[in-house]
Amino acid sequence: MGPYIEESLLSWLVFTPMATALLLLASGAVGELAFRSKGLPAEVWRAIAMGGTLLTLLFASRVWGSFDPELTGYQLIERGEWLPSLGVHYFVGIDGISLVLVSTTAFLMPVVLLATWNEVGRALKSYVVFLLFLETSMLGAFVTLNLFQFYVFWELMLVLMYFVIVVWGGPRRVQAATKFFLFTLLGSLLMLVALLVVHQLNFEQGGVPNFDLVTLPGGEGLGLLETLIPLGGASGDGAVWWKTQLWLFLALGMAFAIKVPLVPLHGWLPDAHSEAPTAGTVALAAVLLKVGAYAFVRIALPLFPAASFTLTPIILTLALVGVVYGSLLALVERDLKRLVAYASLANMGLIVVGVFAGNLHGMTGAVVQMVSHALCVAALFLLVGFIQERRGTRELSELGGLARPMPVFAALFGVVLLANMGLPFSSGFVGELLILLGSFRAGPAVAVTAAAGMVLAVAALLRLYRGVLLGPLENPENRRLIDLDLRERVAVLALIVPVLWIGVYPNPILRRVEPSVSMLLQSVERHRSAALESAARAMAEADAAAAEGEPEPGAEGVD
Repeated sequence: MGPYIEESLLSWLVFTPMATALLLLASGAVGELAFRSKGLPAEVWRAIAMGGTLLTLLFASRVWGSFDPELTGYQLIERGEWLPSLGVHYFVGIDGISLVLVSTTAFLMPVVLLATWNEVGRALKSYVVFLLFLETSMLGAFVTLNLFQFYVFWELMLVLMYFVIVVWGGPRRVQAATKFFLFTLLGSLLMLVALLVVHQLNFEQGGVPNFDLVTLPGGEGLGLLETLIPLGGASGDGAVWWKTQLWLFLALGMAFAIKVPLVPLHGWLPDAHSEAPTAGTVALAAVLLKVGAYAFVRIALPLFPAASFTLTPIILTLALVGVVYGSLLALVERDLKRLVAYASLANMGLIVVGVFAGNLHGMTGAVVQMVSHALCVAALFLLVGFIQERRGTRELSELGGLARPMPVFAALFGVVLLANMGLPFSSGFVGELLILLGSFRAGPAVAVTAAAGMVLAVAALLRLYRGVLLGPLENPENRRLIDLDLRERVAVLALIVPVLWIGVYPNPILRRVEPSVSMLLQSVERHRSAALESAARAMAEADAAAAEGEPEPGAEGVD
């Protein structure tokens, strides 16, 4: 790669899918205007889209190779003016946490396109363009260091996923897409309000408008993470309630909790997962949910450290409820896709437990589990999509005994389920073990409850395997099913290989994630101490001022 590409590596990574989509749109427009044709055939569009995602994966591999795990802080930084008068810059950088999530996203998209090659026949060109734009928005959210820019990518994900569901989804797609849009739009509006308040507080303290999380050496003003946000309440700092850490964390955290989602904000999830097309379901479950968990790690915890510490018991409780509740729903669900969606809800609750465990093991495990869950749930939804495509149904009662006509499918499905259960020598085992170690340090009851919830999830997945693949082959329509073809086998195996690789040899990921997590935890503790010291000083000054204004004892009534 040339020096220009090396200097702008993250930009090439993020915008290659969008550039590919724009190129396809331009070819269609030129064909319409100049040749009175519809431009390139739909199959050519699909092939070019695959080429764009593979090129993105190539850039991601180059980013992985260029990242130095021995260094702390952000690497491959790019920064340029966008709206400098408002403090909005094009500002991207990467650390170990974002590195593994970016690499996972770039790896998933070509696999998903390959697996769903023949799934969509209606408006295929638009479908390809929407998926490419969606990939850019997901990658951009993981690398941006400017919160206004993050908000743009966040909203772009919301709009694009809405159209993917409402145009190419199932029979109840409009209802599912509307529910998804309303839930996430509410969170987005709260997030915008919180960001504007933090931006104003930062301007009052630094004198320069700024949406950047951090400032580069020699930069003007303060990064948002350097802003002293009042604690409010009994701290004595006299702050207005909506400018305090607690309320700002609740506003910002609501958006992230909806995206994860945390119970009871999960109402949009089962319908969106079940009605979206397979590629949309994979993108939603494997990546978009992780953006919510990542935002807690990257933004909410370091920006509001005191409030996050105060609210940790509540958030851990909600996460544990999600683990148990999602597992119980999966145990009784009869629709394959919804069953996997509820098991995914339980896994996301476990990830949040790791994030808020507040220690190195817990948060590192949460990041590893994000990667593992992305790979496993992508494979599960692809396999469910293959069954639906062949059989025309996802009802457990209509299936059974499929291991006989589809032995390869049965073998791959079993491997993915075992990995998702956390079997040793799989990525799920590494992530769950670290999370349980970290949560045990946070409180033994937390670890025990999380483990019990995951046992229920395992029972639900075993029920799924038994109901679909084992038992007598009674339905005559199931006897005629054809096993996976080469394209489908390659797609699923491509997801299984990194799952097993991480399980056997997790060191390459841990070497890159642990230093970043350690630095982030130190930053959170440092900012929390600074906020508490500032509140203590404010209270001492208020007490001193009150003491000066009080009359001396016994002075009343003396002439």
